[in-house]
Order: sequence, then C-alpha cells, then structure tokens
Amino acid sequence: MKRFSWFNATALTLGFAFLYLPMVILVIYSFNESKLVTVWAGFSTKWYGELLQNEAFLNAAWVTIKVAVFSSTLATILGTMAAYVLVRANRFTGRTLFSGMIYAPLVMPEVITGLSLLLLFIGIGLDRGVLTIVLAHTTFAMCYVSVVVSSRLVSFDRSLEEAALDLGCSSWQAFRLVTLPIIAPAVISGWLLAFTLSLDDLVIASFTAGPSATTLPIKIFSAVRLGVSPEINALSTIMIAIVTIGVIGASLISKQASLKQQRDEQAAARG
Repeated sequence: MKRFSWFNATALTLGFAFLYLPMVILVIYSFNESKLVTVWAGFSTKWYGELLQNEAFLNAAWVTIKVAVFSSTLATILGTMAAYVLVRANRFTGRTLFSGMIYAPLVMPEVITGLSLLLLFIGIGLDRGVLTIVLAHTTFAMCYVSVVVSSRLVSFDRSLEEAALDLGCSSWQAFRLVTLPIIAPAVISGWLLAFTLSLDDLVIASFTAGPSATTLPIKIFSAVRLGVSPEINALSTIMIAIVTIGVIGASLISKQASLKQQRDEQAAARG
C-alpha cells in the first residue's frame, strides 16, 4: 500500500484551493460592510437585507424556482420511464437509437442544445417564456435522471417483482407497490440532481428565455457586466448554499439506499 506523500498532499491542497477558494472568498465578502467588493470594512448582513428588497432579483428567483421544480419533476418522470425501458426491455427495434437520444445531452455542448431548442421553438411558433425554459431544462436533465435510476434498476432483484406477480398483482401494481418504493432513493436523488442543474443553468436558459421570463443566473450575468456588487455576492452565497444542500442530500440518499441494499442482501443470505 502506497503512503500518502507530501507531494500528494500538496497537489490535493492546491487543487481544492483552486476550485473552492474563490467561492470561499465570495461568501466571506458577502458579509462585507463596504460597497466595494474587494475592500473589507467590517462584518455586516445588510446586503442580504438589500437583496430582499430588490424586486428584479426576487422576480428572477421566483421564475428560477418555478422552472427548477417543474422541469426536475418532468425530467424525473420521463427519465425514470426511459431507464425502466432501457434496463427491462433488453431488445427492441430502435433500442440503440433510443438510448443514444437519451444520453446525447450528456455529451452535447450546451450551446448546441440551446440553439437547437431555440430554432425548434421558433419553428413551431412557441413564444419564449417559462414554458420554453421548462421544456429545455427537462430535455437536458432527463438524461441525468435516467443514468441515476438505471444504475439502481440494474442491481434490482427482479424476483421480488415476480413474487408480486405470482401473488396476483398486475404489472402496474407490482411496479407501484414493489419496484417504485425500492428505487425511490434513486428517483429522489435524480430529482435533486435535476433541480440543481436547472437552478444554475445559464447557457441553455439564455437561448430559450424570453423578455417575460428571466432566470436568476441570467440576471446575475447581466448585472455582473456593470460590475460586481455586494448584493450579487449575497445572492451567489444563497445559491451556493442551496446547491450544496441539494448535492449533499442526493449523496446521503444514495448512500442510505446502498447501505439498505447491503443489509437486505445480508439478511437474505442469512435466511
């Protein structure tokens, strides 16, 4: 077993500092008394109070939350259905094309995705607004949900479903009463992941948003062009907190599901 050398420790420290030190500085200066974001003048929470009185940011935040909730819910439903079909239906006509279309947004540049969706909405005459952003976010978040749920379905013990069918359940009842409760942690993790991705998306939303619907990342990006203000630091800190809670929640749910599966397997082996 190789020891953890000083070189590895230094490389790891520099890597984490490069990734997270700017965010730590941003959070610290969100509590700055001064209007200058680079000059520390004392601890204060007044910029959070100013942020709560900024109607433009509040409206953008409300639009962002609505879009994230609706798009993550739709993405979870569609992604779970797609994962179920891909895992359970091993062979059917067009399976390769179907799986390729599901996983394409994972490797597709966001600029291409946003531009293609913009051309689609223009072609069908759909006015850009909250609906178009929801559809766009559902499109690229669905593949992430499908990956998460597929990984759980692959390790799922199908004998439980077969036992439910032998006891008189229909296919839908077996899925609703047996399969869905077991894969629920993966479904919830997929929803949290889709919610987080929608919450901080800028590129795709900038193509599909209209004048009546501006998301928070777009609003922040527009405001930064005129200079970074302490209010933007405060708003970014709140977004970092929300995303962090979502990621930690998804990780904990996945870990608990894995531990529960191990306990069930051990119990089955002893039985």
